[in-house]
Amino acid sequence: MSQPDPVPDSRPDSRHAGRARELLARKWAYLLSGVAVIPLSAEELDAELRGCLDALCSAVTGDPLDAAAVELVGERVVALGYVGEDGLRRTAEVLGKGLPALPEFQPVDAHAERIALVIGALATGFLTANRRAVFEQQERMQLSLLKAVRDARWNLRQTQARFDEVVTSSASGVMVVDLDGRLVRTNRALGDILGLEAAELVDASLFDLVHPDTVGMLRQAMRAAVEGRLDRVRQSQRLLRRNGDVARISLTASLLRDAEGAPSHFVAVVEDGTELMLLQGELNRQALHDVLTGLPNRQFFGTHLESAVRRADPAHGVTLLHLDLDAFGMVCDGLGRRAGEQLLVHVARRLKSVVALEKAMVARFDGDEFGILVENTAGTPDIATIAAAVNRELAEPVYVDGHGLALSASIGVARGTSRDQDPTELLRAADQALRRARTGRRGQWELFDPGRDLADRTAHALAVGMPGAWEQGEITVRYRPVVRLADGAVAGVEAVLHWDREGGEVPHGRIVELAEKTGLILPLGEWLLDTAGHRVQWWRNGFTGPLTVALTAHQASDADLVSRVVRVLERTGLPADRLVVGIPVAAAAVPEAADNLGVLAEMGVRTSLDDFGLGPDDLAAARALEVDAVRVAGRLADLRAATAGALVPALRDSGVVVTVDGITAVGQAARWRDAGAHLATGPHFGPDRPAAEFRSDL
Repeated sequence: MSQPDPVPDSRPDSRHAGRARELLARKWAYLLSGVAVIPLSAEELDAELRGCLDALCSAVTGDPLDAAAVELVGERVVALGYVGEDGLRRTAEVLGKGLPALPEFQPVDAHAERIALVIGALATGFLTANRRAVFEQQERMQLSLLKAVRDARWNLRQTQARFDEVVTSSASGVMVVDLDGRLVRTNRALGDILGLEAAELVDASLFDLVHPDTVGMLRQAMRAAVEGRLDRVRQSQRLLRRNGDVARISLTASLLRDAEGAPSHFVAVVEDGTELMLLQGELNRQALHDVLTGLPNRQFFGTHLESAVRRADPAHGVTLLHLDLDAFGMVCDGLGRRAGEQLLVHVARRLKSVVALEKAMVARFDGDEFGILVENTAGTPDIATIAAAVNRELAEPVYVDGHGLALSASIGVARGTSRDQDPTELLRAADQALRRARTGRRGQWELFDPGRDLADRTAHALAVGMPGAWEQGEITVRYRPVVRLADGAVAGVEAVLHWDREGGEVPHGRIVELAEKTGLILPLGEWLLDTAGHRVQWWRNGFTGPLTVALTAHQASDADLVSRVVRVLERTGLPADRLVVGIPVAAAAVPEAADNLGVLAEMGVRTSLDDFGLGPDDLAAARALEVDAVRVAGRLADLRAATAGALVPALRDSGVVVTVDGITAVGQAARWRDAGAHLATGPHFGPDRPAAEFRSDL
């Protein structure tokens, strides 16, 4: 590693030295957070490590060197979180390179030995604290195991007590039966079912209580369970009551085994058939209706929809409305869940009143979503009238816990006009229409559009197929020339994505748009940067211009963006000042994106605001973020010369490089050159090309 030339009889400027320490502490934080689990924010970690670095620097210059204090710094680093051997390795690497490069330690030869001693003492403290942490963890684990054993014993006693309580209080008859059918233990409910006292059941035989016509079936089933041919016995049986009546019951018996695994007893549960039928009916009703509002649920609604479509009037069909309450989450967050539930009950009543005169079903789907199915007739109101009536009813305030509440609903509408129509597809169509209705709006309704749906489904299919295409090598990196307007020379290169598929080529902009929707943009963007970085380094003998990579808004605000860039620079060896990273100007207002841009700039990476509109807000953003360049949006390539000439100088005066995207003709290039722009890209300068073709033209 080359060292800076010493400057005799000079002291480093304190502000410069402080800035150098700050950058070294920040780099230490980046690298350490990548290999350690530290429950601190980036700002908190920066501050902690800056304090550690200050202590180390003081130790280097202290006389004598206080090794104990340095070891305490190592212990302090370990205390930040789970910092293992990788954390020590990264710490030693960054300080081994960073401390000798600090201005305050120049000439480095005069401080090299003490720096080495400080790092060694730091490692000693680090290892001591790490070993102590391991011992403490082992001790805590041993205590936890002892507590777990104690809790398990207590839980066993509690479980046995609860079991006794459940058996005693159960409404179902419960009995423990030995392998010969003798009743060992019963609960009171069994006596109630049979009309017998508990004393009369002691030592009785289960087979004497079963009707003679079915006792043989029970004996065979229990024998099969003992022999391992049945897991458990389930039968509808008839038991004999005291008065000679027959109790129709459902009997379930499970085999119990002893400690050696041999069959020992049966535990049987007897449920009265009459109560069971009533319970089954109630369960069926609950399975098909929403408990809160009493409305049919989605399952019942779907079944009803199938029959309604089949019997629909061919001339009028059916209308399906899928509703979503606007701002319902705000009610729950602000007033609590109970207020939200009361409001849902109110909405259910209002929706039923809207279609009370129609042959219609109102159902609650999930959360704050409802469905309305109208079987149309000649007198059914049109969709706009029904939708307006829904929002008019919901706009009438209802008082919940003293608060007057009113909502609106976004509504997706689908029409069923054929008896052969798939009900599932009709539900999907209404759901798709609802998604469009609530995009950026409230209280609106949208009718399903088959044409727009086909375009959306095509785009979705393209998006979900992108990971496979990337893995198969169909998605590649191409290179776009960045041209100097003054003389037409290639001044840099922009890396873009290209998808060569059977249905036609997919350009960079479309790939990025689709990848944003699926979340693929983050790994795909890192791969683009890594691939292009390696390629540009391979060109370094004949090409020294910068590599430009444009980020999306999602990438710009990614919490791991800086780490991704650091990894790529380390893997490729690309110097930071040869990389230009651009973010959309619209993302500049997002704090995470602005912070990422600032950190990259401090690392030496060049920064740019893309899709620049030349408006006052865009100009203010460029000045506030102190970017190196702006890229004028391609839609402004035809901007009048007078307008461009008035705005570009303001940027040039700030030292910002102005690049213009989307240049398609020589006249446009000349106009922007005369206006003062520096660089340009676009079809006029040639197509995006594979690496080999681009390199051959340099």
